[in-house]
Amino acid sequence: MANSETLDRTFAACSHPIRRGILERLAAGTLSVGQATGDFGVSKPAISRHLRILEEAGAIVRVVDGRTHLLSLPDRDPGLDDAYGWMTRQRAMWERKLDVIEDVLTEQRAAARKEQP
Repeated sequence: MANSETLDRTFAACSHPIRRGILERLAAGTLSVGQATGDFGVSKPAISRHLRILEEAGAIVRVVDGRTHLLSLPDRDPGLDDAYGWMTRQRAMWERKLDVIEDVLTEQRAAARKEQP
């Protein structure tokens, strides 16, 4: 089970639309910083902050080749694996709770039908 700090960092990294956009672009493969972030319409310092957050969360890997900074997704991201596991457990719990509610409502409807003449 992931610790809270890891989950917080992972969810924070995925919480902003620009960061999600960068991750979506990198899903196609390695890109330069310019290719991955070129048309978001924000300043370079803002892009740098977004990239730093993604790097600190382990969601991206940066390789510097001379003046070119190449970004890619890691081969495996334990933070995203932990977040997926947490979401899976939450989904299972809520599905169980909603199933119980559905059973109660079904019983109440059946009882109400029996009471009507």
